[in-house]
Amino acid sequence: MLEVKNLLMRFNAQLLFEDVNLKLTRGNRYGLIGANGAGKSTLLKGILGLLKPVSGAVRLWGKPLSAVHKQIAYVPQRGSVHWDFPTTVFDVVLMGRYAHLGLVRRPGKEDHARAMDALEKMKMADFADRQISELSGGQKQRVFIARALAQDAQLYIMDEPLAGVDETTERIIMDKFIDLQKEKRTVIAVHHDLSTLDSYFDYLVVLNRTVKACDYLSNLDKEAALALAYRLKE
Repeated sequence: MLEVKNLLMRFNAQLLFEDVNLKLTRGNRYGLIGANGAGKSTLLKGILGLLKPVSGAVRLWGKPLSAVHKQIAYVPQRGSVHWDFPTTVFDVVLMGRYAHLGLVRRPGKEDHARAMDALEKMKMADFADRQISELSGGQKQRVFIARALAQDAQLYIMDEPLAGVDETTERIIMDKFIDLQKEKRTVIAVHHDLSTLDSYFDYLVVLNRTVKACDYLSNLDKEAALALAYRLKE
């Protein structure tokens, strides 16, 4: 499904990672782990094309991302989003439909229905008319995931979707991950709570200047994988 080949990225003169090779298959949940500064967020942005790699290639179903961008939904870190803009919860979720609209067409009945359905799936329909700035952190995260769901993509890329959320929100998000998997959709998410890796994900991706491991969790020696992820020096 998604294939990353020989990806190399730098920030100014600093090498972030190199020789990243990765294959994600359809209908699985991938947890991406690594030490702070390992380049997890940068890797996601490189896969999405939001940051330009020095070298390497990313393909989805063998095609460049520019040809299939509608099928990739992205949820950034909550802390990277400016939440003070005056807009309603519903309008934020409706933005998930813009990938299908092009430059001219306005959202129609189907787009509005999909946006409301996504809010219902994230238990946020009652907040549709609320200003996004009025919500709690966990509620905002649910809204942003609802926006991704409204896009009706095949690949969901999420940067720390569970960071700082309440227990209810965490359960709702993980239930939705399972629903997406049942629909043969793929999720890759940056994750930090090592105690929940086995229950939340099928596959583990270990990043430390390159991909140190990518395998079904039951096939991995988890302690050895974690040592690779958090080892400061190679």
